[in-house]
Amino acid sequence: MSFLSYLINGISLGSIYAIIALGYTMVYGIARMLNFAHGDIIMVGGFVVFTIVSTLGLSPWLGLLVAVVICTVLGIVIEKVAYCPLRGASSLAVLITAIGVSYLLQNVALLIFGSNARQFTSIINLPNLKLADGRLTISAVTIVTIITCIVIMVGLTAFINKTRIGQAMLAVSEDTGAATLMGINVNKTISITFAIGSALAAIAGALLCSAYPSLTPYTGSMPGIKAFVAAVFGGIGSIPGALIGGVILGVIENLTKAYISSQLSDAVVFSVLIIVLLVRPTGILGKKITEKV
Repeated sequence: MSFLSYLINGISLGSIYAIIALGYTMVYGIARMLNFAHGDIIMVGGFVVFTIVSTLGLSPWLGLLVAVVICTVLGIVIEKVAYCPLRGASSLAVLITAIGVSYLLQNVALLIFGSNARQFTSIINLPNLKLADGRLTISAVTIVTIITCIVIMVGLTAFINKTRIGQAMLAVSEDTGAATLMGINVNKTISITFAIGSALAAIAGALLCSAYPSLTPYTGSMPGIKAFVAAVFGGIGSIPGALIGGVILGVIENLTKAYISSQLSDAVVFSVLIIVLLVRPTGILGKKITEKV
């Protein structure tokens, strides 16, 4: 039963990574840029929920809704202010800007909330599920996290494939120039992509802090990096790849902590990534892109 418990918790953690990885994979797939400030938007969402629930004493679901709205607006503002002017710049310039935005968000959070860890109140107040005559207990947070991840993946896939905005995103991801000639507003499409990714980051932040109830200005840093690893692992630019990469990453990390060492879990995760990329550089579901000269 212990192995099954570790496996389920790993899938839950991987589901959080997968939701975060969607932000990376969508932005890269459509705008061809890496938004390394994405992890800190998770932290912003967590602090918004914390402020509304713990400080103001309001409903956790209201806090989640407000967090989604604020993070969505924040994502659009970051794209317009920091990334839009660099649309034709080199990848290095965009990368440095993303790191700068990340540190800006962390330091603003430090000024407002300080460096002390805050005790996060879970947004999920449901009874745990007991199986096998009580020998296996699955927390409500774990169940809700896995279900939420599946719903988001299905909904996002349907949105991309069935709506006009989703089709515009696919067109921009294939060829920005051709999409522009077809009358698609590329800047608007990229802004919508950032908005969706940031909204998902707010949900992931609330779920992450509900599962691991400690909140600091650096809460989103390592999960953000691991979610990026999950996106690369599954094939960056692929939505199903983000799900597969996130779940595999979460399971590997949790089983490593349980059976090897909690201190070596990150090293094992990144080692597996290196091995996979040596065998398949595009990731599990990634497609090889041919450069046109």
